[in-house]
Amino acid sequence: MAIEVELKARVRDAASVLAHLKSRSDGRPSTYRDTYYDYPDRRLGNAGRQELRIRVIEEDERTHAVWTFKGAMLDEASTPEYETDIAEPEAARAILSQLGLEPVIAYTKHCVNFAFDRENYHVKATVVNVPELDGTFLEIETLVEDETEVGGARQVINDVLAALNLHEPDLEPTFYVDMVASQRASS
Repeated sequence: MAIEVELKARVRDAASVLAHLKSRSDGRPSTYRDTYYDYPDRRLGNAGRQELRIRVIEEDERTHAVWTFKGAMLDEASTPEYETDIAEPEAARAILSQLGLEPVIAYTKHCVNFAFDRENYHVKATVVNVPELDGTFLEIETLVEDETEVGGARQVINDVLAALNLHEPDLEPTFYVDMVASQRASS
């Protein structure tokens, strides 16, 4: 089992953040089309924020899909994560339907992904725009193998954020799912 350690921040100066990240690695633009699934009684979402998602990723000349299950949150920044590629997303959707799960929410994220190593951690920094939400976001994440590594990973993420002039007040604890749902409810 891998544990994803991730923080998300609201970005005030997207051009500066992009320039800094481009100095570290090449950015890969992509579009994520995310659909989240749950049972009609919402038992996954109500059980410590568990999530089941199918993500279709569109890149320059390649489109592929990933199936992700995130277990209950260990803390505000880390969660067990299981992920695998899907050869046939429609078949995966049919399987979920046959198991009694239904789409809860779907939305699109326009991303630029950067990957680099820092202090023995493979870090992924993603600059994100969600068309339904105002502003630009930055996700910084890494994967660790067990809970004893979460603290070190969190420190590396905080160091990367600080290097980008992003600090505690910039962190956005609300999940995109909740922000998009709230935006749709108020429209």
